[in-house]
Amino acid sequence: MSRLYLLLLAAIAGAAVLGMAIAEHPGYVLFAYKGFRFESSLWAFLGLLLLVGGLGWVLRLLLGLIVTSGGVVNPWSRRNHNRRIRLAARRGQRDLAEGRWSDALRHLRRAASGDQQPLVHYLGAARAANELGDFTESDRLLHEAREREPQADMAIGLTQASLLIARSQYAEALACVQQLHVEHPRHPYVLQLLQRLYVQLQDWSALCQLLPQLRKYKALPEARLIELERLAWTAALEQAGQDGLKEGPSARDALAQCWRQLPKGLREDAGLVQAYASRLRDLGASEEAESVLRTALGQHYEERLAYLYGQVRGNDPARQLQLAEGWLNGHPKDPLLLLTLGRLCLFNKLWGKAREYFEASLKLARSPETCSELARLLAQLGETEQSNRLFQEGMQLHGARSPALPQPAH
Repeated sequence: MSRLYLLLLAAIAGAAVLGMAIAEHPGYVLFAYKGFRFESSLWAFLGLLLLVGGLGWVLRLLLGLIVTSGGVVNPWSRRNHNRRIRLAARRGQRDLAEGRWSDALRHLRRAASGDQQPLVHYLGAARAANELGDFTESDRLLHEAREREPQADMAIGLTQASLLIARSQYAEALACVQQLHVEHPRHPYVLQLLQRLYVQLQDWSALCQLLPQLRKYKALPEARLIELERLAWTAALEQAGQDGLKEGPSARDALAQCWRQLPKGLREDAGLVQAYASRLRDLGASEEAESVLRTALGQHYEERLAYLYGQVRGNDPARQLQLAEGWLNGHPKDPLLLLTLGRLCLFNKLWGKAREYFEASLKLARSPETCSELARLLAQLGETEQSNRLFQEGMQLHGARSPALPQPAH
């Protein structure tokens, strides 16, 4: 309140001073041009200028209000156009998130047509069209996005690859991602997509070549990368040589080359050793498979490798049996090792000893495989009744894992 009083006093004092100045010296202004003549006191002229200036300011304000109100009212004004674009973009993104694909396509297509930065709208509209099964429209929208924003080739290419994967067009998606990989070899998401497509297409050799880049650029967590390495190399070993002869030097050479390409740290992995030895056995290289298993088991005993050791025949079956019996000291209650020993005894034609190992294995675990091995041996030894019982038991044990299906009555 005191400030208001001070301002009021200052205004009164200013008016008094101005009035005294006008009374003391009114001044004189004269404008003359040809026949035109204007004359006035100085203070009246200044008052007139102030009035004209005030009227000009008021007129400008009114014109601004008229233009602004016209922009609001006029549906074709730039203001309303931009407002409609923003509204369509918001609605389209919400519809896209909620899975209303038709509405999302309509709104985002409208937003893309009028926005100065239409990339996000085009990508969303392409996804909506893809979800609706309108693949032609989806591809057309991505093509328009490239024409409008050619510098955004990475975002558009990744979206196109994702949409192709959603269509199960894996070969086309792979071609798209491989092109992106050439242009952006260090991009983590490109590497991830490439890995997913190799797994989907079961192109294990290509995935094995990609693994060093995945690790170098940290495209995947280490635990996932280790799991992927085992999967890829195991599958690559199992498939090695299948594109040529299933047996013979060419297939074995392909398998050997695949094993040599395996990182040194993985050559001691039991699962990979098992895959390699199994493939050698399948290709008829049983002696080489025995050597691989013997070396691996000499470094570290693995039950699955010991089990596979009984299915390969080396060049010295007696030495093979002796080696396996040495493992029995450390693993006397391993039913799979006892099954292996029984099979190795069969290689050496030690029928009685084979029978003892099979029976010892069955005491520890009743398995269809061991029942079958012992039943075959007993049948050859003439013990038909006991052999039949074991065959029947093996079938029952195997049937316990089979689905329960209707059977004829007795």
